[in-house]
Amino acid sequence: MRQESLQLMVNGLRLHVQSVGQGPAVVLLHGFPDTHVVWRKQVAPLVAAGYRVLAPDLRGYGGSDAPLAIDAYRLKHVCADVLAMLDALAIPRARIVGHDWGAVVGWLLCMRAPERIEQFAALSVGHPAAFARAGILQALRSSYMMWFLVPGLAERSLMAGDFYLMSRFTKDRAQVGHWKRSFRDASRMTAALNYYRANVPRGLGLLSQDEPVQVPVMGVWSSNDPALGETQMRASARYVAGGFRYERIDGADHWLQVTAPDQVNALLLDFFAGAPQSAAPASPL
Repeated sequence: MRQESLQLMVNGLRLHVQSVGQGPAVVLLHGFPDTHVVWRKQVAPLVAAGYRVLAPDLRGYGGSDAPLAIDAYRLKHVCADVLAMLDALAIPRARIVGHDWGAVVGWLLCMRAPERIEQFAALSVGHPAAFARAGILQALRSSYMMWFLVPGLAERSLMAGDFYLMSRFTKDRAQVGHWKRSFRDASRMTAALNYYRANVPRGLGLLSQDEPVQVPVMGVWSSNDPALGETQMRASARYVAGGFRYERIDGADHWLQVTAPDQVNALLLDFFAGAPQSAAPASPL
């Protein structure tokens, strides 16, 4: 299995990207508080099916640079990083899988650069407009974001007691161990929280956008997710003109790619296998 650890210069920063395999590109976009390691259970099955897997550490995470300015973490910059990564690797179109903030980035890419996206699998997070209109119960589930906006307090509380609060996010001990190693440097915790600070006060910058997504989308939601409700994922169908497929995984928590990997992998492979092959080259950006 061909594996490379790439260091790409994109948009003035160094982006670490794990590249494995050969074939059509699948880009795996992580969220908070992860790195590319969160996809460790997806890489081998995708490569075995004939795909090239690209798993970047998004800016601020892992082996990628972490700008100091809060505004550097606005979604438009993160999306530009992904497109610049594809350009640097001469990849005109790719399949995207996004989880948590990575799913938000994926939705935005589908809206802003659909000619670059073959298919999109959104894990946990539905279309931003569906999320915004999901009602009071979803607002209560998302109330933790207000805590994350407070500089210093959020960092100290998340790291206190050997990351006690974070250790309760998931039952997957390996994932918790990875978070502890990633955030021993408090500045990295600040960088991760800056995704909230740069975007939540602006309504994520796209919550009011209702234009239909022209890319085929599969939304996957897990029943033990405390932060995201099923309504916001199911309602995403209203905003997708390219075809929307909904799948529910019972018993998995928010980190469904590590707590229900077999189900997630089977769904991804089935979804990707059903895509028609593009005959035309990508439109220039």
